[in-house]
Amino acid sequence: MTRTTRIALGGFGNVGQQLARAILSEPDCGIEIAAISACGLDAARKRAANIGLNVPAVPAGEMPDHAKVIVECATYEGFRDILEPSIRAGCHVIAVSVGALAVNLDLLDLAKENGAILQIGSGAMPGLDILRSAREGAIKSVKLESHIRPSSFAHEAYVIERGIDLNLAETEPVRVFSGSAREAAGHFPRHFNVAVGLSLAGIGLDRTEIEIFANGTLPGARHTVRVVSDVVDLEMTSQNFPSPENQRTSRIVAPSILAALRELNTSLRVGS
Repeated sequence: MTRTTRIALGGFGNVGQQLARAILSEPDCGIEIAAISACGLDAARKRAANIGLNVPAVPAGEMPDHAKVIVECATYEGFRDILEPSIRAGCHVIAVSVGALAVNLDLLDLAKENGAILQIGSGAMPGLDILRSAREGAIKSVKLESHIRPSSFAHEAYVIERGIDLNLAETEPVRVFSGSAREAAGHFPRHFNVAVGLSLAGIGLDRTEIEIFANGTLPGARHTVRVVSDVVDLEMTSQNFPSPENQRTSRIVAPSILAALRELNTSLRVGS
């Protein structure tokens, strides 16, 4: 008999609703949504009702009372509010908005202290499995080159303050940033979950190199990872596509979380 994993969704915007619809469409998937949380609980209740999800909408601190697996799919601003009470309760937390982790690294120590598991959602980033394997040897360098739709940068202070002309990016790539993953996460915390996830899997926020281009010639974000190590050299590219509901979110994000949830109660696991 398939075990059932009870989860709570911390955030009920685009990604949260995609996950809920997918789970509701497959009653025998072994995943049950026990509760949802959001910064606006009344709005979350209405959204849930619209898709036929009848579960409590509760404050973030109450989610561990309903489930021990918490999926954070909120925002940069709501990241810590979702994670901290769940980690203190010893839950298994799967996080999507991990760009915020760069300024909340104390949550890693908090997870150890409370016997919690903090799992990084990584669907938009290629090569993390082989990168974690390479870390068992000696990694010399990790570099990420990201090409992002110009509209994603339109209101970013970093771009505005430097007078970067995003109109040029509609026809050719325009370099926006070059530096460390820590710096990238600091300047673009809402966009660079991939930089933080890559750094945690590899050689850290300060040694991981990031180069960012605004590029309007692509259908969505494109990420190329280059790794040089003593056990493997790697170059891998993913071409992501925007979510129909929110052009700033890659379509692969919700399926990647669903895949992670399925693996919690499977007898076969693929990958290291």
